Amino acid sequence: MILVTGGTGLVGAHLLYKLISNNETVCAIYRNEHKLDNVKHVFSCYTENYESLFKSIQWIQADLLDIPLLSDAFKDITHVYHCAAFVSFEPNKYHLLRRTNIEGTANIVNLCISNNIEKLCYVSSIATIGNSINSEPITEDTEWNPEDDNSAYAITKYGAEMEVWRATQEGLDVVIINPGVILGAGIWRYGSGNLFKKAHKGIKYYTAGSIGLVDVKDVVSVMVTLLKSDIKNERFILVTENWSYKQFLQSMAKAVKANPPKKEAKIWLLQLVWKLDWLTHKLTGKRRQLTKQLVASLNSETNYSNAKIKNAIDFEFTPIDESIVTVGNLYLKQV
Repeated sequence: MILVTGGTGLVGAHLLYKLISNNETVCAIYRNEHKLDNVKHVFSCYTENYESLFKSIQWIQADLLDIPLLSDAFKDITHVYHCAAFVSFEPNKYHLLRRTNIEGTANIVNLCISNNIEKLCYVSSIATIGNSINSEPITEDTEWNPEDDNSAYAITKYGAEMEVWRATQEGLDVVIINPGVILGAGIWRYGSGNLFKKAHKGIKYYTAGSIGLVDVKDVVSVMVTLLKSDIKNERFILVTENWSYKQFLQSMAKAVKANPPKKEAKIWLLQLVWKLDWLTHKLTGKRRQLTKQLVASLNSETNYSNAKIKNAIDFEFTPIDESIVTVGNLYLKQV
């Protein structure tokens, strides 16, 4: 039996759909009952039979930090996809990020080892890949620099990867994927789905940087292929194409039939805004919307290479313009 953590997230829900469609026996962990609707919304993008598919999954309510409940979820499990994570770029969420992403992953790793799991697939992020030198393409071998001004999210996902690599020293076979920004339909309140929602309402500005993009269906296809393969103890960047933010935001706007952004938000203005945002947070406790690290990311040009995964499994990615049109059409149908 296969265990999926984070089954109510974008990747987890799409992964569950693919596994169930392949007639796999699946157990999935969820933390909040109200998020189970996310899975149905994702399934409904692809089939009218989503209720019966949803009911074929064995659901277990558990928290990554609750070891007794997690232990129950590992009964009769042979393979694990660890998709669960806490995603936030708010610096004040650092300790929660550490508990969920690092301690939670350590718990999953330890249970995999103690239950003799055959193989673990961990969903990491390109946030754990280092920055390029001399504008060279970023690869899996580009070293992480702990002295950089890394975001709280990146630091904790890197720490989680270290727990997964520890598992390889204790005899567990693993594969790690490092996806870029994942485009997919069905969840519109947060993540990339929320970007389509914002594009529909109207985004006025774009930034000077670039972004690595990948279709969620490609992500889960790679995950399934890697887990079934003989490949082990390797990591793979999953980025289809590197686009400028201008191209990305304008393409999203077109896909949802909205006005595209036409003005560039200059970096000096964004630097002023993040400082005002920090002051507002300190005075009122309001959640952070913009951080120093996020401003730097929005204005940095990156070029991620997907050559390793293409060569390893002879994989061809879905073109990003095709993905954006597909997700945009599904957004217009569901909202």
